[in-house]
Amino acid sequence: MELHILLPFKIFLKISGVLRIVVDTNAGSYGFLPHRLDCVAALVPGILTYETKEGQEYFVAMDEGILTKRDGFVEISVRNAIAGADLGKLRSAVESQFIDLDEEERDVRKAVAKLESEFIHGIKKLRQS
Repeated sequence: MELHILLPFKIFLKISGVLRIVVDTNAGSYGFLPHRLDCVAALVPGILTYETKEGQEYFVAMDEGILTKRDGFVEISVRNAIAGADLGKLRSAVESQFIDLDEEERDVRKAVAKLESEFIHGIKKLRQS
């Protein structure tokens, strides 16, 4: 299989000769082999594992995103990814970096919603006067 991991601003990984891929989805952990049917899966923050034809196993910590498999081509689009060999360090990176980003994003959304609400109330007051 050919595996591409795409970030919003660059291609993170482009590799051929992948024998298997294991990812975390919102429905659990799934494995992909070359002859698996084509599909689309929503990914949650977690560790992607892939094995090359040389027998080497690699790990990538990923944020939430989407995976598409078509024939022998797997494309993954995520907001953030970190490659590494030590699973313990990658797991901590997922927990600290990606989950903290989600909390910051929620705070920003709350602030924007508050600004929008105050703006709408200001317009209503102007129309009433």
